[in-house]
Amino acid sequence: MQAVALIRFDDVTLGYDRHPAVHHLQGEIAEGSLLAVVGPNGAGKSTLLKGIVGLLKPLEGAIRVQVKHEQIAYLPQQAELDRGFPITCFDTVAMGLWRHIGPFGAIDRRLRGQVFDALAAVGLEGFAKRAIGSLSGGQLQRVLFARLLLQDASLILLDEPFTAIDAKTEADLIALIQHWRGEHRTILTVLHDLDQVRANFPQTLLLARECVALGRTAETLNAENLSTARRLCEAWDENAVLCQRGRDAA
Repeated sequence: MQAVALIRFDDVTLGYDRHPAVHHLQGEIAEGSLLAVVGPNGAGKSTLLKGIVGLLKPLEGAIRVQVKHEQIAYLPQQAELDRGFPITCFDTVAMGLWRHIGPFGAIDRRLRGQVFDALAAVGLEGFAKRAIGSLSGGQLQRVLFARLLLQDASLILLDEPFTAIDAKTEADLIALIQHWRGEHRTILTVLHDLDQVRANFPQTLLLARECVALGRTAETLNAENLSTARRLCEAWDENAVLCQRGRDAA
C-alpha cells in the first residue's frame, strides 16, 4: 500500500527580502515518516521548517501540508527562546493544551493532571514550580518535549533538539521520538550529527539551499552527495537577490 504524501514541496523557494535560502525544492514526505533534515551551515534547514509551519511564506512555488495548522507542533532552536521570561515549568508545559482549551480556557483538575503526567514522562517529576530560567539546557529541552506531548500533534517539527544537552537527555528524547513514530506521527528533525541520523532516522533530506537528495538515509548520506552539498553551499552567492533558475527563466 502506497504511503500518503503528507507534505508536498511544489517547486518552492523560501527566503527573506527576496533573498532565497531554499531554492526550488521539489519532493514529497510521506505520512508517518521519521525524517532528518541535514546539510552544511546556512543550507536552509531552519528556514524550511518555518516554511512548513507557515511562519515564512514562499517567494515562489508552494508547500502543501495535508493536516490542519493546529495539528502541527513546532519546536524552534533553544537560542530562539527567551529563558529570562518569568514562567514556570508547569505553565510552559500547559501551553501545549491551547488546542484543547483555547487561549483563555481554564485548566481543570483533569488537565492539571495531564501536565504533571507529561513532566513525569520526560523525567521531571517535581519540577512544576521551577522557573525555566533556572534549568539546564537538557532540563529545558525535556520541558519543551513535555509540552509537545500535550499538543498531541500529527506532524512534529524539531529544529536542532539535541544541541547543548547531556547524553542521557538525548537518549531519552530519541526514545520519545521513536515512540511517536510508533504512533504513526510524522516527524521532521533538523540535525547535524550524521552518525546520530544514520542510527535513528530511516529517511533524510540533504539540503544545500536546494535538495541534494531525499530518501533512505543510507542512500542519501553517501560520500558523493555530502561532497555535492558542501560544494553547493560554498559556491552560493550571499548577495544574490533572485535565484539563478529564476533569472535564467526570465
